[in-house]
Amino acid sequence: MKSKKIIIGSRGSKLALIYAERAKAKILEFCPEVEIKKITTTGDINQKDRLSEIGGKGLFSKQIENELLSEKIDIAVHALKDMPSNETEGLLTNCFLKRNDPREVLISNSNNLIKDLKPNSIVGTSSFRREFQLKKIRNDLNYKLIRGNVDTRIKKLNEKLYDAIILSYAGIHSLKLDKNISQIFSTKEIIPSVGQGVVALQCRKNDTEIIKLLNNVNHKSTNICITAERQFLKVLEGDCETAVGAIANLQNENINLEAELFSIDGKQRFYHKASKNINLSLELGEEVGEILKKESNNLYKR
Repeated sequence: MKSKKIIIGSRGSKLALIYAERAKAKILEFCPEVEIKKITTTGDINQKDRLSEIGGKGLFSKQIENELLSEKIDIAVHALKDMPSNETEGLLTNCFLKRNDPREVLISNSNNLIKDLKPNSIVGTSSFRREFQLKKIRNDLNYKLIRGNVDTRIKKLNEKLYDAIILSYAGIHSLKLDKNISQIFSTKEIIPSVGQGVVALQCRKNDTEIIKLLNNVNHKSTNICITAERQFLKVLEGDCETAVGAIANLQNENINLEAELFSIDGKQRFYHKASKNINLSLELGEEVGEILKKESNNLYKR
């Protein structure tokens, strides 16, 4: 492996650095010296507007990818759910750490379950997907945009700006904030975002040494599931405005993929579940994507 120090690029938030430290620990099993470089992204700077209004998912990855392309870092660490479905030219994302719990959680001021929140309670969420999924459970609540890192969102909740907020369990658990959780939703109740709970490691497509290193770090079963989920999203050409969820899991020699897609106004839901042999994860993602794309008649696009 490379004798020189390997530099990992990461966002500077508390959660991002926890993920970067996990990546560093895995890489250190195969390389003697690793350093983490903190990089501020546009998504970190603008924490008020909806992502779809200011440039989409790439706002959390573009600056880090630029550092990678200019060879200022060797590996980029991303929360996979924040990455666009199409790969940036010259880069490769084919290494994933073992998936964290992909479920969603509710944190409420009164520690109530969602069924016990008063009508018109204000629920903070950062995505159309979560809003439309929650409306299936409670359509009498007031869903309002919330941005910022986990600590910022919990602070806004404590300041009574919201009655409850929805967050990913992986982030809450990694930050050791489990005591704040009021309810954990099963993936049947709320199908997660593509790649939720997964830390992705990205490198330059022509860096053969780093590619070889990352192949050793890669968690194979997570990679198989992610291949199906990302291909599904790619077929849909999904972006920040696409209210879509997908979750894959392995069962013996098969891979299962469950996905749902909402019309742009959230009033129509399209759902499909399918299975294939474990070696056909890409084809499974393609198939489910094409089925939902056809069923929805592109009603999920503006």
